[in-house]
Amino acid sequence: MKNIAIFSSHNGSGFDTILAAIKEKKLPINISLVISNNTNSPVLQKATQNKINNYIVNQNNCDDVNIKLTELLKQNRCEYIFLAGYMKKLGPIITDNFKVLNTHPALLPKHGGSGMYGKYVHQAVIEAKESISGVTIHEVNAEYDSGEIILQKELKLAENETVESLQAKIKELEKVAIVEGLVKYLNIS
Repeated sequence: MKNIAIFSSHNGSGFDTILAAIKEKKLPINISLVISNNTNSPVLQKATQNKINNYIVNQNNCDDVNIKLTELLKQNRCEYIFLAGYMKKLGPIITDNFKVLNTHPALLPKHGGSGMYGKYVHQAVIEAKESISGVTIHEVNAEYDSGEIILQKELKLAENETVESLQAKIKELEKVAIVEGLVKYLNIS
């Protein structure tokens, strides 16, 4: 069984989705590690409740975050990392030595890059008068949102779409995209 690490800065809704899919036997993988850079991240409590190794790794508790992440990934035998709202850029020591996937709340290459996350993405989509948006599951490399696209799911925007309504729709679509993207990327069924 493949071990995966989940990095999240806040709630970790991607963690919830992956854990639920594992429990429902839709994803034959193991979450062996959860990392957050945020001391108060709810994802850490969720990991503890599910008896999953979890750590806070940030500039306050280690000299080199990327070296510490590498050590933890190796200790927990993780080849794969899934970013579930992780708000820190990973260094090349991580992106060159591990398979890192991210979920982006728009159809890349549009509306990606530094500063394009959460409501800012949805606001940009609406301001650009896009008729469709969606979710992209992609590999992570040294550039923001420029790694190979694994899977995209799209949805049509309503005429009176707001940032909040689009965000809610994308969150639901993301649940499907994450599971399908992992199945495709990990070549599992």
